[in-house]
Amino acid sequence: MRPLHIALAALVAAVWGVNFVVIELGLAHFPPLLFSALRFLVAALPAVFFVGRPKVAWKWIVGVGLALGVAKFGLLFIGMDRGMPAGLSSLVLQVQAVFTALFAAVALGERPGRARVLGMGVALAGIGVAAVDEGADGPVLAFVLVIVAAACWGVSNVLTRKAAPPDSLNFMVWVSTVPVLPLLGLSLLFEGWDRDAAALAALDWSGAGIIVYVAWITTVFAFGAWGFLLRHHPASSVAPFTLLVPVFGMSSAALLLDEPVSPLRWCAAALLVGGVALTSLAGARRIGAGAAGHSSSGRLRLHASTPGTAASRAVSAEASP
Repeated sequence: MRPLHIALAALVAAVWGVNFVVIELGLAHFPPLLFSALRFLVAALPAVFFVGRPKVAWKWIVGVGLALGVAKFGLLFIGMDRGMPAGLSSLVLQVQAVFTALFAAVALGERPGRARVLGMGVALAGIGVAAVDEGADGPVLAFVLVIVAAACWGVSNVLTRKAAPPDSLNFMVWVSTVPVLPLLGLSLLFEGWDRDAAALAALDWSGAGIIVYVAWITTVFAFGAWGFLLRHHPASSVAPFTLLVPVFGMSSAALLLDEPVSPLRWCAAALLVGGVALTSLAGARRIGAGAAGHSSSGRLRLHASTPGTAASRAVSAEASP
């Protein structure tokens, strides 16, 4: 990769990592479900008028919108609102790679190789260490909610692989249209009209800036940049940069929110990031090798760096926080 593209990949990882700190700040302005609804509303508008018509069937857009937007982000925001630290959330959420591999084995018949199974075991060990560290004095329910959010992310990843979107930005923008009304309805039901109205009435420049960051910067800009990188480089070259997300997440939370990072948490981070690396990259190599094998036989002429290939779609499906 060219130095400028390496810098862009690192910038995207930093944007996604810092996003957890911004979410933490946003929860001081908005109830979690309303906050999530506003994130997707602003991500969808006005971008939906500029990305063109959907390039996949609506069933996939709706399915991913519900699994990713309503379930994953709804639970993540609620978990963080109930006390799950931003840095730890950025780390624990990466266990989605394990859930993705497990769900893909069931739904798509993707048999994990030995390296991938080892990676899943290492990542789960990291989650166990993080649970021990957090369980001493942290909110257990909030921790569990983020784990369930990671599982919902795994479901959305499998649905995205089935959808096989040729344009990740177009897909993400249209997906962002789906969760808005369900999240608003859930917010009115569980958070209440009075609380939602008070949060909107108190909206200031700080709150508006937070919404713009989580919507336009982390979604529109970051997904656009990630899609650009996948169009110009093999997925196996781009994928490792996602492992920087929890590094930026934990570091920014420590610097900006004064979140303590215990030695046990660093141990959990090393295990989880290492396990996710084995799980994700082993899978990407197998997909890339399969595509290359088909190409050489003349049955399918694809390459991992070509937009819309299986390897590119797999990485883009698992990239964003």
